[in-house]
Amino acid sequence: MTLVLIGAGSVSAEDHSDFFEGPFNSGPEVTKACLECHEDAATQVMGTTHWTWESEQIIDGKKVLRGKKNVMNNFCVSVPSNEPRCTSCHVGYGWKDANFDFSDQSRVDCLVCHDTTGTYVKSAAGAGNPAGYTGNAKFDKNPVDLLKVAQNVGVPERDDCLVCHAYGGGGNNVKHGDIGRALIEPTKDVDFHMGTDSLDFSCQECHTTEEHNIAGGSLIVSPNNTSKVTCEQCHDNSPHNESILNQHSAKVACQTCHIPFYAKVDGTKMTWDWSQSAQRTKENMEEIEHGHKVFIAKKGRFTYEQNVVPEYRWYNGTADAYNFGDKMDPNVVTALNEPLGDINDVNAKIMPFKVHRGKQVYDTTNNYFITPKVWGPKGDKEAYWNNFLKKDPQEAWKVASAAGMKATGLDFSGNIGFAPTETYWSINHMVASADKALECLDCHGDSGRLNWTELGYKGDPLGK
Repeated sequence: MTLVLIGAGSVSAEDHSDFFEGPFNSGPEVTKACLECHEDAATQVMGTTHWTWESEQIIDGKKVLRGKKNVMNNFCVSVPSNEPRCTSCHVGYGWKDANFDFSDQSRVDCLVCHDTTGTYVKSAAGAGNPAGYTGNAKFDKNPVDLLKVAQNVGVPERDDCLVCHAYGGGGNNVKHGDIGRALIEPTKDVDFHMGTDSLDFSCQECHTTEEHNIAGGSLIVSPNNTSKVTCEQCHDNSPHNESILNQHSAKVACQTCHIPFYAKVDGTKMTWDWSQSAQRTKENMEEIEHGHKVFIAKKGRFTYEQNVVPEYRWYNGTADAYNFGDKMDPNVVTALNEPLGDINDVNAKIMPFKVHRGKQVYDTTNNYFITPKVWGPKGDKEAYWNNFLKKDPQEAWKVASAAGMKATGLDFSGNIGFAPTETYWSINHMVASADKALECLDCHGDSGRLNWTELGYKGDPLGK
């Protein structure tokens, strides 16, 4: 996948032609030129999770460093040993292994957030370097004109955010379900806040930014959610004309009623079964759902859905989380992140989630999940994606698992199996207009969408 900015305009561009004369032979050269005027910018960026990919958090009563750098999910699993591919969206240049220098200011990528030309391209496996500057001929065929981009930088627009956030998990709208390229120029039917025919909000309207620190974080990388974006930033706790609706707001999150469906335009991935990788046939290689392949030989089998009804859980603003090396039971579903809260929790509200269900490799002797090395450059004899057809797939998995676990610092027994997992992705975008919000009988009554017993009620509270 090539990461391309789609539809970027020049509304917020500022003419920097007098400041940048070029030529530039690398991204870091551009950054050094930027810092001649914006002296504190790199230092500010380097203090954010966009740069560090980790933050100090409390999980199960323990203080840990957690973030994209060391989290496990049930998509491509983990960063260690896969850095050049995973870090293609890092706001830096050259994070290709564990030796990346996080203190080098010239490694900060200013252009990825401030491009207004729509021509700045991060290569898919270039360790964050733009096309033309990776050292790999495959990724350097169409080099970015760094001087042109630098001379036309401006305030970040939706395109700059979504070029990475919309493509997590390997494709448009794949991971989150409510964050896809449809949000670049949506109508109000897609998202009332961002609709070009309604409020036309920028991302920063809600994701407030100060000294390059942007509010917000996904539940899997930030279980403590210390940098929250909430509806209450703009709306008070009693926004409705009907008192019964305002009473609901004490126990029901705004998103529950005001985001009836997600993945409104593009399908989103709902399941990923790694155990079926390599099991290709002519028929399964040709299957398509909502514009996506549902079988890819090196990755396994998927399912996709569109216009999806969320699943609902109690959520008090924090979550439990699986950490590298945690013991698991292969006979039950392991939640790699799970929203906390229940019916008796005074801080919890019913919240909508996308639940992505996976089946992924684990160590059958040590009973913990494996961080496999899936990606590698051509000729890499450890990466699963290079070797799954060259040798027995089980053996390819073992080689990839050994390499990945070495990078993670965990023992590998040499024995593998596959076990079920799930991850939770809170639904916050694709807000409906007030007239399309859920009504009473959408949740209550014989055909209501809420599972009341699962939420801890004896039955539908309206029926009492």
